[in-house]
Order: sequence, then structure tokens, then C-alpha cells
Amino acid sequence: MREVPFGDLLSEPLRNGVSYPTRLRGTGVPMVNMGEAFAYDVITDQECERAPLTGKKRERFLLQEGDLLFVRQSLKYEGAGHCVYVGPGSGPRTWESHLIRARIKESLADPRFYYYYFRSPAGRRNLGTIIHQVAAAGIRGSELGGLRVPFPPLPQQRAIAAVLTALDDKAEANARITDSADEILRLLYRRALSEPGAHELPLFDALDITFGVPFASSCFNSEEVGRPLLRIRDLKTFRPRIWTTQRLDKELLVAPGETVAGMDAQFRPVFWLGEPALLNQRVLHARSLVGGGPALCREALRGPLAEVEHYKTGTTVAHLNKRDLTALTVRVPGPDAVASFAAVAQPLHKRIVDAAAESRSLAAFRDTLLPELISGRLRVRDAQRSVDAERGAKRPAGRTVVGA
Repeated sequence: MREVPFGDLLSEPLRNGVSYPTRLRGTGVPMVNMGEAFAYDVITDQECERAPLTGKKRERFLLQEGDLLFVRQSLKYEGAGHCVYVGPGSGPRTWESHLIRARIKESLADPRFYYYYFRSPAGRRNLGTIIHQVAAAGIRGSELGGLRVPFPPLPQQRAIAAVLTALDDKAEANARITDSADEILRLLYRRALSEPGAHELPLFDALDITFGVPFASSCFNSEEVGRPLLRIRDLKTFRPRIWTTQRLDKELLVAPGETVAGMDAQFRPVFWLGEPALLNQRVLHARSLVGGGPALCREALRGPLAEVEHYKTGTTVAHLNKRDLTALTVRVPGPDAVASFAAVAQPLHKRIVDAAAESRSLAAFRDTLLPELISGRLRVRDAQRSVDAERGAKRPAGRTVVGA
């Protein structure tokens, strides 16, 4: 397979983003930062901090659909070089200085193909050759530009990208199913609370709470060795980036679909939709003591959010401790309403968990296909048949995740 320096495929030089002090932020153009880069695979119209981009900077520092953004510097090794795709948006957007923008010349190469490449295990290994680890891990634009990458013919790039995008289409359809089911669960719980018998209980009388424990940093690793470690930051992505080989007397293992919440000021309860993971400190695992399963448990935990504001502690990061939670109460439906809620909620909850599992399987399948397609060991036509079989007979409607 022919290889070329990545910089030879660009229409403009690699460029770091803008830097503004906190006092100047808040108005202007949405500015993509590392938070969005780690939370989303594709940047579209996500809510971002704003920056006052004007004058010549506005000419040079606006993103376009098809741009790639690379994390330039991260506290963790596995975060350095992380790549996201800039999709269609409704207005101008810029990016901040911890990100590097790559704008591929589309007459030479397909940006979707290189998005998938840099997200694949092979692409990550290649990026690993230019990651520098000192106090933090990082990559340099000059070395990223010199990194040699596969360069199949452009029609082959486009065909490969189309096959992989088809898998992401299905994952996007699953995400829409999850969003719809989540909203229905909220409405069902609200209706259950309006039925006779609804009452308040102390948090620990309504829910069985298990708290995570500290793990020795010497047992951390960025490879898939040991058990995935569920941290607060993973509650947005459902993709643990740290594994641990540390053994516990009692394993605090969270299964897909169970209710977890971060012990921070946001205190957002969610269904854990990643693979089974150990519970790190500052994350709690909750089960309902009044019936209704994980769906009731999650909805009940939403109740104390306003009260949590009164219990913020900590200096750098506002957080909660176990003692704070003893003062909280939750409102739960009466027994008859719980039974009615569970009858409808449990199938919806199962659909959410199944959709997440399918999306994980599709992502793994996508990563398996890419090196086979690049090497020519697998023809695009045969891969398309495999993709059609993986997605099932019914092709989901809706926009694709990457490109058109």
C-alpha cells in the first residue's frame, strides 16, 4: 500500500486554534474545545463556549464541514491525537488552541476516510509514534504533518468511507431510538407521580446505593487489559479510556443498563451503556428498593438535583460526599403506579440497552473492516454485503454520522 506524508494531503497547513482568556469568553462564535472533542465523534451544532472571533482571525479560524480536529495536548496519553470530524452545522464555529485543525484537499483525498483511519486501532498506533509524554501527553503539528499514512486511490477511499459510514448510520439510528425512549420514560414517571399514593422517602430508603472506591494509579493502563474503569468523565461517552488490573475483595462491577451517577455538582443519573466496568471513586451505583427496575431508579434520582446545589463542596471541582446524600429525599410513586410504570418502562429500558450493545458491536465490526479494506484483502463489494447483513434487512432512515 502506497504511503504519503499526511501534510501532502492538506489544502492548508495544519493550524492550532484560538486562545482567549476566560474574561473574554461568553459571547461571539461557538468555540469547540477538548470537552466537545472527547464527548462527540462528530462536531455539528453542539452547545459550546463562545469566543469573540473578529477581523482577520475570523477569516483564518472558522471551521468547515470535512475538517478534522486532533487533540494537541491531553493529561492522559490515550487522549493525545484523538481525532473528530466536523460535520454540517447551522453557523460559523471556531476551535481552541488545544486542538489542531487539518483541512484535507478533497480532490486528493476523502476526509471521511482519514477520520476513520485515525480513529482505528491502526491509526491510533501510528499516532502513538509521535506522542510525547512529559507532564502531559501531546503531539506536534509538524510531526502530524510528516506522519506517513495509507494513500489508496481516491475512488477506493470514497468507497471505503461509504461502507463504514453505513455502519455509523445504524449507530445514529440507535441513538435516536435511545433519545426517544429516554423522553418517554421521563413522561411515564411524571405521570406515575401524579397517581394516588406518591410519597417522599429518604434517598437511602428508596435506593440501594453502592459507592466506588479508589484505585491505585500504578494499576491503570490505556490498553484493554484488566477491567474497564468507570469514571465521572465516562458517563457522557460510555467509553472507558482507562483499565485497571487491581483486584478487589468485592468487585464493584456495573452491568449495562444499570443506573449510575457522578458524585459531582451536576449529579446526573444515567443508564450505564458501556461494557461491564468497575466503579471508580466519585461514581455511585443505584438500585431501586421500591420496584420499577433501573428506569424508576434513574428517574427518582433526578429529583434531588435542585437540592444538590446546596451541598457543593470542594475547591477546584465542586463535588458531593456520602454525608451530603443522607440529607436528600426522593419522590416515588405508590405501589400500584410503580407496577404500571414498570410494565411499560422495562421493555423501553431493554430497547435502550440492546441498541447500545448493537452500536458497540457495529463499532468493533467497523474497526475490523478498515484494515482489511485498505490492504485489499477484502473487496468493498464483499464488505458491503457484510455490512448489510450486520445492519439487518431494514435500512434505517435519517442522516449519516459522517458526511453524506
